[in-house]
Amino acid sequence: MTSLSDDRDAAVQRVQEAYAEGHLSHAEMDGHLQQVLTATTSAALEPVLAALPEQRRPGTATIGAAGGRIKRGGAWRVPRFLKVESAYGRVRLDLSRAVFEEPTVDIELQLGTGGARITVPRDATVELDGLHTGWKDTRYRPRRSPGSGGPTIRITGALGYGRLKIRHARR
Repeated sequence: MTSLSDDRDAAVQRVQEAYAEGHLSHAEMDGHLQQVLTATTSAALEPVLAALPEQRRPGTATIGAAGGRIKRGGAWRVPRFLKVESAYGRVRLDLSRAVFEEPTVDIELQLGTGGARITVPRDATVELDGLHTGWKDTRYRPRRSPGSGGPTIRITGALGYGRLKIRHARR
């Protein structure tokens, strides 16, 4: 059984996520937060949560751009399912210092033109079984001695005119 404080914290997070995703105006967010923070019972939180849009499946994110560059690096959180969509431009994903939510990550690439470069942790295992390339082959050289305990990264999807280069981080 959760406490009112825990329920309040979860409700505040849901309201803030709905605002960040563009489902609420600033004024609506303020009103919902006021109701959440003044609630005296967990049951009083239910009408506020019911008014919010349904939560997306946890561990799922989409990164997209019609044109230009998509770049992620540093200590960013990698969800269980990551979809990367780009019609034109380059994609650079550096997973070497990323925080993984799960031991297995599925990355779906849907790229029109432009290449992609993915840097994976030293001890990662990479699987490319569901990837289709239209123009150039994928460049990936698995490590001679695969690391243990690292994440498994499964890359699927389709690349039109571009090349996917995958490398393991040096450190």
